[in-house]
Formats: sequence, structure tokens, C-alpha cells
Amino acid sequence: MQDSPVFEPSASPAPSTYSVAEPKFLDRMSFNFKQRKNIQQAMQARYEKYGAVVRSGFLGFQLTQLFGPEWNQVVYQNRDGLFSSEEGWEFVLKRIFPGSIMAMDGADHLYQRRIMSQAFKKPKLVAYLDYMNPAVDAGLSHWLSDASSSANPFHVFPSVKSLTLKLATRVFMGIDLDENANKVNQAFIDAVEASMAPIRYPIPPFQMWRGVKGRAYLVKAFEALLPEKRAQNTPDFFSQFCHAESDEGEKFTDQEIVDHMIFLMMAAHDTTTSTLTTMFYLLAKHPEWQDRLRDLSRSFNKPHLSFEEISDLEEFDWVMKECLRMVPPLPTMPRRVLKDATVMGVEFKQGSFVSVSPAHTHYMKEYWGDADTFRPERFSSAEGGKRHPYQWIPFGGGAHMCVGQHFATLQVKAVLHQILLRFKWSVPEGYEVPYQLMPIAKPKDGLPVKLLRCS
Repeated sequence: MQDSPVFEPSASPAPSTYSVAEPKFLDRMSFNFKQRKNIQQAMQARYEKYGAVVRSGFLGFQLTQLFGPEWNQVVYQNRDGLFSSEEGWEFVLKRIFPGSIMAMDGADHLYQRRIMSQAFKKPKLVAYLDYMNPAVDAGLSHWLSDASSSANPFHVFPSVKSLTLKLATRVFMGIDLDENANKVNQAFIDAVEASMAPIRYPIPPFQMWRGVKGRAYLVKAFEALLPEKRAQNTPDFFSQFCHAESDEGEKFTDQEIVDHMIFLMMAAHDTTTSTLTTMFYLLAKHPEWQDRLRDLSRSFNKPHLSFEEISDLEEFDWVMKECLRMVPPLPTMPRRVLKDATVMGVEFKQGSFVSVSPAHTHYMKEYWGDADTFRPERFSSAEGGKRHPYQWIPFGGGAHMCVGQHFATLQVKAVLHQILLRFKWSVPEGYEVPYQLMPIAKPKDGLPVKLLRCS
């Protein structure tokens, strides 16, 4: 029998030994339930008990969890094409988000990404910002009446979600939703929840059935807008995707545009909501940082900042990166093994699954030291040079690094700037937000805060 190929990473060396454990049946079962409830704590417990490589399986399903920056680098760089993103995400995304760029491999992924990247170049980002700022104004105007009324506590998550939906429909679709806003929002909610549905067939009235219906509604909405977007060239993602062309002259088909729009609008909407909500929470817990950022925003003496001004908000970057470290929107990233192989002395079997985990890596004491402490200055230039390149991975890495990373950063900073000028907020002493980490991190209680107008 021919030996499996052996692949070695080309970058940082891995630890010299790994503990590969096969937990007993009850341990596997208890982990699966704990993972859905609190994945970070469960993975930390497994890492401490078994080491950097942990295998488990159930009814023929085998998963190898890979912990730490060295393994993140091996999986994300995927230099030998061993780990498939498409097959790793298939169970979660295929029925609800087919054709999503996150679930593509090889030449097809590179082809789609070459075209899509044209919509994320700097001139486009500048246009998106100009297009977005008035929508932020309009969305936050509704918060003013809530903040001054007896509605306190103000629930951050649903309010931010409503705001980011308005921004997503304006910047991504080029329209302003009125009476259809609730329908579009519910369609996205149903689609995301269906990704984790235990029943994987669309049987009424279960989650997958609602998700399939939600996707059908979104497909119909995007298809209806396609002729108009093909005919015009407007500063929104939908129009830009219709006209995007790679240096080789490649263009998207209608179906590819619809698939990409649904997935990217969902991803931008939900992950931005998660990030901004976490920033609200940690800035409430650390008011000295809230005041520090507010003073910086006030120093510009204007509600809207230019692309260059937002890019220079260095301390905003520190806070955003620290919040993404502590609560990454996606706690784990799955891949599927395409062929038998040995990597760094560890055997991988074709058809099995592997996962790497931002939620665990971001708390490893070996790399972060004071991992449980909110300390944004760890991302300053004075400290950042000491970091392993795959130690902070909320946007993934390698060929599958999030194509919208710079847009997401721009949007979060632009929104936070306007929020800081209008409001200050706090939570009761001792309050700890209860988080649901899957499928995308969000507070179970909506994050109630005391929201006040800035004087």
C-alpha cells in the first residue's frame, strides 16, 4: 500500500509534539452540546486536556480540531490543496447560500475573487462611504427619540441590526427599504438560522423550510432589480458587480451576481452587527475608552469624515481589533480533507473534517498573555510587531481572507464616529452580556444599555 504524501509547512515551525486524543463516546456527546452553548470555553477545555490536535467522531463523522497559530497558518495557506473550503462549508451553506465565494476552491474561487475584488478597490470604497453617510444619519435619528424617552434600557442589538440592514440595502442594493424592510430582514434571519438547522430538509414549519423560503424571497428581489442595475452604473455593490470586469475581461453571470449579493449582503449585515454590538458592550464596560474615542471624533468638528480621515483613526482600529479578538463573529472555520496525507507528523484521512478556531486562538495565553483583559493598545504599532501572522484571524487568512475586510472596517468606523458624537452609554456595574456564539456571535438579551444624548 502506497504511503500518504507528507506535506510540511513553509512558514513558522510547529511545536515538536502533539497529543492526538480519541475521547470516549460520552465525552464526544457532552462536547457537542457544550460547543453550541459556549464554544470558546469548550475548546479551551479540550486544548488543555488533549493538546493542539484533537480528534473525535460520531456515526462515521470524524473531526480534527487544530488549535493555535501554526495550524491556522497550515490550513489557511493550504499550499498543497489538501483542505477544501467548499466541502468544509457545504453542510452549512450549500442549500441556503449556494455559490458563495467563501465556499469555493481552486480556479473557480480565484476566478470569482478576481472579478469581485474590483468592487472593493479604493475609489469604490470612497464612493460607498459618500453613499452611506446620509443613511447613517437617517438611521440614528430614530435612536434620538428612544434615548430621550422612558424606553431605556435601550436594546443595542436589534437597533444596530436595523441600522446595518438599512445600510446594506442602500450600499449593496442601491435602494431604501420602506414597507419591505421587515420582510427582507426576516428573510436573512431565516436563512442564517437555517444554516445550523438540525433537520437539513425543507419540511414545514422547521428552520430549513423557513430558510429556503427566505432565500427564494431574496432571489426574486435581486432578480427583479438586475435589468436596471445592468443598464445603469451607480455607486452601489449591486451595480458594481453587474459592471465588474477583471483585467482579463471576465464578468459575472446573472446567477453569480444574485448568489454573491445574497451571501455578501448577509455577511456584511450580520458580521457588522455583531462587531458593532461587541464594541458597544466593551466601550460601556470601559468608559475611559469610550471617552477617548469620543474626544477623537469631536476633534474633527464634523459629522462625516472623509476616507482618508477614517483611515487615520488609529485608536478606532485598536478598539475594533480588540473587540474582534475577544468576540469574533465566526468562532470556527471548517475544512474537509481531500486526500490522505501527513502534515507535521499528523495523519489526515480523505473525507474527514478539520476546523481552526478564531474563538480559541484569540484567547491562547501563550500568545496573548492577558487574554481576558480588554486592552486595545495591544494592537498599537509599538506592540503589533511581536505578533504571529495567524494569531489574530477574525477575517480568516490565505486565499480565503475576507474580500470585504477593508469595507467592513470602513463601515464600522464611519458608523461608530457618528454614534459617539450623538450618544454616551453604560451598563450596570457587574453586568456581563450572555453571548450566543453560533452561527454568528450575538447577545442573547439584546444588550440593554442606558443610552443618553451627548451634551
